[in-house]
Amino acid sequence: MSIEENRKHKRIHSTNLLNYVCLNEAGEAFAQGMGRTLNVSESGMLLETHVPLDPNTRVSLTIGMEEEIIDIKGTAIYSQQNDPAGYETGIEFSDVQAAELTVLQKFIKAFTKN
Repeated sequence: MSIEENRKHKRIHSTNLLNYVCLNEAGEAFAQGMGRTLNVSESGMLLETHVPLDPNTRVSLTIGMEEEIIDIKGTAIYSQQNDPAGYETGIEFSDVQAAELTVLQKFIKAFTKN
């Protein structure tokens, strides 16, 4: 029996450190930390952190790819503990601009080659 894939974009497994900032409804930062990507697509990523991120929390993610750095906003869809010291959070991107999408596509392409 196979599991049907419902994602809009294919997820690419990657490990890349990034900075995240949690935003309140006014767009102001109330928490921040470091995490790493476990997989990424054009519409979202699986983020590993040391603390859980509550579902529906808006986040700003700073991702570096060689000399390029982008800030992408998204929303935590779910968060679950993956081991005693870490959590996995599904992030759905929102309001991705064309320039950000171009860098994100380069990031995905680079990891597809590995």
